[in-house]
Amino acid sequence: MKTCLSRARLAVLPLALCAAFPVLAQNQPVASLQETVVTATRVAQPLADLVADITIIDHDTIERSGATGVADVLSRVPGVEISRTGNVGSPTGVFLRGAESRFTAVFIDGVRVDSQSTGGAAWEAIPLAQIDRIEVLRGPAAAVYGSDAIGGVIQLFTRKGEGAFSPSIGVGFGTYNMKKVDAALSGASGAFDYSLGLARETSTGFDSQTGTPHNPDNDGYRSESGNARLGFQLSKTQRVEVTALASEVNSQYDAFGFNPLSPVDDHGRHKLDAIGLNWLSQWSDVYSTKLSVTDSRDRYETTPSPYLAETHLRGYLLQNELRLGEHLLTAALERKEDHLDNAPIDADRSQNALALGYGWTHQRHTLQLNVRRDQDSAFGGRTTGSAAYGFALTPQWRATASAGTAFRAPTLYQLFSQYGVPTLQPETSRNVELGVRYAQGSASFSVSAYRNRVANLISFAAPGPCASPFGCYTNTAQAEYSGVTFSGGQQLGRVNLHASLDIQDPRDLATGNLLARRARQHGTLGADTHIAAWTVGAEAQFSGRRYDDAANMQPLGGYALIGLYVSTHLSKDWTLLARVDNLADKNYQLAYSYVTPGRTFYAGLRWAPQ
Repeated sequence: MKTCLSRARLAVLPLALCAAFPVLAQNQPVASLQETVVTATRVAQPLADLVADITIIDHDTIERSGATGVADVLSRVPGVEISRTGNVGSPTGVFLRGAESRFTAVFIDGVRVDSQSTGGAAWEAIPLAQIDRIEVLRGPAAAVYGSDAIGGVIQLFTRKGEGAFSPSIGVGFGTYNMKKVDAALSGASGAFDYSLGLARETSTGFDSQTGTPHNPDNDGYRSESGNARLGFQLSKTQRVEVTALASEVNSQYDAFGFNPLSPVDDHGRHKLDAIGLNWLSQWSDVYSTKLSVTDSRDRYETTPSPYLAETHLRGYLLQNELRLGEHLLTAALERKEDHLDNAPIDADRSQNALALGYGWTHQRHTLQLNVRRDQDSAFGGRTTGSAAYGFALTPQWRATASAGTAFRAPTLYQLFSQYGVPTLQPETSRNVELGVRYAQGSASFSVSAYRNRVANLISFAAPGPCASPFGCYTNTAQAEYSGVTFSGGQQLGRVNLHASLDIQDPRDLATGNLLARRARQHGTLGADTHIAAWTVGAEAQFSGRRYDDAANMQPLGGYALIGLYVSTHLSKDWTLLARVDNLADKNYQLAYSYVTPGRTFYAGLRWAPQ
């Protein structure tokens, strides 16, 4: 009875809040309804035509954040929480709608990135300095992308060259002896366009652990990255693109089993490479194709401890797009190849897939249907589907409803390590959601209520069919991610307001416990304005109480963080940004016994000729 009542309150609360605070609801203040989004269906579509729940983070928002990690920017997005075991270069998890980090499909310029050892993308290895735009899709999307997209999809884009030659150089300094420098150039000449970037960032860091015993040294990091994005228009209808991104992070950490009599300086070295080759063809006014070959490598090594894991992903995609008036039909053939080298594991597998999509927009109606069949070399076939419908109640109001299924294939580590079981089945999910959106002038809001149930959840259990006497992976767990996300913004005079609130209930259905490191409430609040030549803003993030463990025995206290920032153009070509984060010097934890930064300051100067 208690569970039923709590769910009833969960469903009613967002409607009450929207009625009480209509000016504080919006999908994302930086996103215009005229913007084009590609992540929802792998086809470029206006944001206004989408039924999906999506947020866009543009270049200016990334610059203004003053953040050094991608996860720090994502943590300010509705529906997203993060965990981290130390500094920015330490292992980082991203929870989208409360789902495990491995349940979010991650792409960089269309190149899939993932780890077949830990599961999920290595967020600490993705260099924010090379990212120009981020699209966050909340909700399952396996019918479009196949395995991994149970919680949603996050796609990161590097800058595309256009217009005249445009160079830029930026330098930044901050607390913990943080220094960063980046340089970029982009432009277009005739049929050729280009964008190149390099960045380096270092910090002496802080002592990342509080437990005993541990090495009481500062755990710093060094990050170096580069990217290239080149395009050539072969003709009016044919274009070729090449994207490449490389990143290497060297991060200090405190290993288990620390001996104070002979302290060791432990390092984790993470290297990420992502390369894509695309051929885009517009065969007629209504028919186009995209052929992609992608390759990514995720390499993690620790020293002096002898550990090494390397994931190699290869992808092939042929996307077909047919537009017939109000109808959009898509068909995709895709092949994925996964390989893990993590001694003694040296294993691989493949998935072949056919995906079909249908979209229809007519006056007040929007319909999106997708179905996909994946054939996996390890466990056989899996079919997923989704259906979404939107109806414009008025020119300002729109209601949406959707349902979909998704799956996540077991990692190669879960299949073939000493704890692995080769007969593991995919984790599967069923999701339903309802939404209401409003947009008029500078005011807009959206509310999304969802319930996502996951079966065959892979967990670590008692010894069984695997080689280890300590335990084995098994398909016995179940979870439910239910909640409401609402967010909003409005311009009041010269002040821009924006806010978001997530009320969720991510639970293990077998035990009734909350899932680890996820709060039942979290949100953001922000405002900015112009004073003379300055942009001045304030942001707040808050999170409720969480637990660090599945048994809900180790609590992590709630917290609220306040940040302030100012920026100005010193001249036509020079921009200054200054920030202070965690203004109140709040002591909080994203993972038990791991320290987070206290009050931090950052100042950055950028030269970009206009």
